[in-house]
Amino acid sequence: MSLAQSGAEIVLRLDQITKRFGRLVANDAISLTLHRGEVLALLGENGAGKTTLMNILFGHYLADEGSVTAFGQPLPAGQPKAALAAGIGMVHQHFTLADQLTVLENITLGTESLWSLGRGRAAALAKVQGLSRDFGLAVDPLARIADLSVGERQRVEILKALYRDARILILDEPTAVLTPQEAEALFQTLRLATARGLSVIFISHKLHEVMGHSDTCVVLRHGRVVGQVATRDTDRRALAALMVGAEMTEATVAPGVPGPVRLSLTGVRAGPLRDLTLELRAGTITGLAGVSGNGQAALADLIGGALGPEAGEMRVDGAPVSRWTPRAALAAGVGRIPEDRHKTGTVADFTLAENAVLETYAQRFSKLGFIDWAAVRSHAMGLIAGYDVRCPGPEARIRLLSGGNMQKLILGRVMEETPGILIANQPVRGLDVGAIAYVHGRLVAARDAGAAVLLISEDLDEVMGLSDVIHVISEGRLSPAFARGALSQGELGLWMAGQGFEDAA
Repeated sequence: MSLAQSGAEIVLRLDQITKRFGRLVANDAISLTLHRGEVLALLGENGAGKTTLMNILFGHYLADEGSVTAFGQPLPAGQPKAALAAGIGMVHQHFTLADQLTVLENITLGTESLWSLGRGRAAALAKVQGLSRDFGLAVDPLARIADLSVGERQRVEILKALYRDARILILDEPTAVLTPQEAEALFQTLRLATARGLSVIFISHKLHEVMGHSDTCVVLRHGRVVGQVATRDTDRRALAALMVGAEMTEATVAPGVPGPVRLSLTGVRAGPLRDLTLELRAGTITGLAGVSGNGQAALADLIGGALGPEAGEMRVDGAPVSRWTPRAALAAGVGRIPEDRHKTGTVADFTLAENAVLETYAQRFSKLGFIDWAAVRSHAMGLIAGYDVRCPGPEARIRLLSGGNMQKLILGRVMEETPGILIANQPVRGLDVGAIAYVHGRLVAARDAGAAVLLISEDLDEVMGLSDVIHVISEGRLSPAFARGALSQGELGLWMAGQGFEDAA
């Protein structure tokens, strides 16, 4: 029997929520209910309206039509403080913690006036310790945030919400940067919390987690609810079909055919990287798994030319590298899909056409110092058509695109140069199942065309599903190479947590 069928109390009701941005209808008469102790999974493609709906719930946006009721009382529109006062808390995918403050200071920040700072410290400490114990959220209240692991930081975010007496908790992609063990610990916490009456809205693209840890699934597409079902009555394939509007099959990636070594690192030290040894072979996807912040960004910068080796040897196509810069990397056939498409992948206020030639305008579209804008526009239109970039046109500002369409343009910009070495750093982060399948297909096609692909991802499912060879990075150290299927997800998770390195020492 579902919570709705059992007559459990309705703690949150969104009724006919509609929000328009000009001609775009972001939310179209959306209604949903959340019951006491329920875990509701909210699914949908990028641009389906999930974020807009949550912004309306928290008062950041005003709905054009509809209403929100929390615990039987109307929730005032456009007032974030009212949502917090009503007992609604949210843990964002990107944590909002002050690194130099302690856990306790982060949790209590904003809960007391400046005139009373420090007066209730003992009571606050006791409350945090009690919440930690009751909900299985082990963390030292006096530790600095900067000294905590990613999993511990997430516990602090949840404690922040519980400290403010949240009775409804919204989690946005909560396992995006966690090891499998940390993810399982999170879900154990949620089971404890819901048993105590907490209600959870859980936003995720990971369908196996949705199936394993939710009671109800609500699917949005193009701003409308297209499906609401008890999780036990559905499956991953049916949910994916609802999200994208078509039947989806999970493709099995055939092994690549290894070719010559395109790039090698031997005993390299650079930034946080320690004595790194790595080979990237043509016709091979080399997967790099690891918890965020363990040296992945430095490795991507090293191969892309933004970071030079301090020690050790780097070779490209067998030749030692003496001077390695971004220009030298591009000239050597290195293409990169950057980790942050907003910060380093695009220039927000440039048009799609301008962003399409960011790395090649000087070589391909400039003569005597003048840019051939007609050629640039034609090139951009080719990428838009060839990579299914859904946009108003090449003159639109790229910041107006959804994350998936922005990623497709970056992918096209890189792939059209036929890179011999491809760095794909978190290539599908935050994308829906349709966009994920598209990007993965392009990466496999690049491999099969002879590229050496380095796939950097914090999603073990992605690494295990696509990679021919897998390394794990932890604290700047690189594990041995593991063939696809050689280690289980749990065994790779132990390497991600550093235990494998200690056992091998």
